[in-house]
Amino acid sequence: MDAAESQAPAGTGDDGSGGSPAETCRRLSREQLCVLVSAASSNLGCMMAFSILGPFFPKEAEKKGASNTMIGMIFGCYALFELLASLVFGKYLVQIGAKFMFISGMFISGGVIILFGVLDQLPDGPIFIVTCFLVRLVDAIGFGAAITASSSILAKAFPNNVATVLGSLEVFSGLGLIVGPPLGGFLYQSFGYEVPFILLGCIVLLMIPLNLCILPSYESEPGEHSFWKLVSLPKVSLISFVIISLSSCFGFLDPILSLFILEKFNLPVGYVGLVFLGLALSYTISSPLLGLLSDRMPNLRKWFLVFGNLITAGCYMLLGPIPILHIKSQLWLVVLVLVVHGVSAGMSIIPTFPEVLSCAHENGFEEGISTLGLVSGLTSAMSSVGAFMGPMLGGFLYEKIGFEWAAAIQGLWVLISGLAMGLFYLWEHSKTRRSKAQSITGTEEEQAALLPNEI
Repeated sequence: MDAAESQAPAGTGDDGSGGSPAETCRRLSREQLCVLVSAASSNLGCMMAFSILGPFFPKEAEKKGASNTMIGMIFGCYALFELLASLVFGKYLVQIGAKFMFISGMFISGGVIILFGVLDQLPDGPIFIVTCFLVRLVDAIGFGAAITASSSILAKAFPNNVATVLGSLEVFSGLGLIVGPPLGGFLYQSFGYEVPFILLGCIVLLMIPLNLCILPSYESEPGEHSFWKLVSLPKVSLISFVIISLSSCFGFLDPILSLFILEKFNLPVGYVGLVFLGLALSYTISSPLLGLLSDRMPNLRKWFLVFGNLITAGCYMLLGPIPILHIKSQLWLVVLVLVVHGVSAGMSIIPTFPEVLSCAHENGFEEGISTLGLVSGLTSAMSSVGAFMGPMLGGFLYEKIGFEWAAAIQGLWVLISGLAMGLFYLWEHSKTRRSKAQSITGTEEEQAALLPNEI
């Protein structure tokens, strides 16, 4: 974020546009406050709607004739089309307009969530499955538009404190993940399949008038750079791999964790949502602190990225647990592992956006909404790749080798990405030290050559 710190966002005036994270928090401008309220409301509503499926939809889909692999594909297709939407919307953010993109995305998502609530009326078999795919496709496009625009607007409004703001707003994403599963499970048990979707769809739609009134508009000229130039940077490529592996972890759990818990511990559906609470709550609480540390001590970001991945890998080895450890699977152990996973995931995820943005500026990308759109679109797209692969891999492996070994394979993927990122940072550090040593040697040789002339 060093490059980003030299420029204040257009339209924010002097209030809160620079200084330390603590100073910014004490003197937010009206525009910045409106951006925070807008992003917080959308994060809360969209994540509630996203997470509501976990406790009951896999069982409902099984009744409709969908296999575990097909259920994983229904979860995963959402991320695939969010990936495509994020790349397109990130590229054309300036031309479409960040505010219009954000509002349109929320409108599409809210309407489609309500539509999802009537899918149980469809006949069993292919018609139900195909319609689920189509509805998830449209929902993914709307969510991709909203999240790409939201991240860009936030980074524009808070150029010096991107990690702090994104980390703080993860509180609302986490609240959505916390409230969504138990609320969905309760409403499903009490009122049936339709009510959870209709209620949350209406909540998302009701947030649109608020955002229309308070969200500022940012204008900028289209940039010269492309996604391909950004992702071809070695550091950005490795961070993208980290984002994919971590996002796949969350997606991996969506279609199969509830099935594993129901089968292993015989819990009621309503209590399954409470198990998901361990992951969401720890991620929510830790994210603001991790974001603040990332902005105040940028050198910590690399350690967060590496060790967050390594700890997450250990969590997935213990989630089953992997049979070679000969540890009996217990409910308290599952909850504890999910709690630790929430913190470790935050360690790795929060620094990724500022790290990619800093790398882009260091390599000649202009400062402005255009580059922010590229970075936001890229990080959203890579997250979608993982969210697509995770459910599909999870559903397939769960059918073939069981939950314990499936979780271990998922953990191995995260371990590889963490080690690769660590090796890159070691190489980068040694390269910097050699460069400094050569610079000092060159300066001393110049001084030695000039010294006789001066005498």
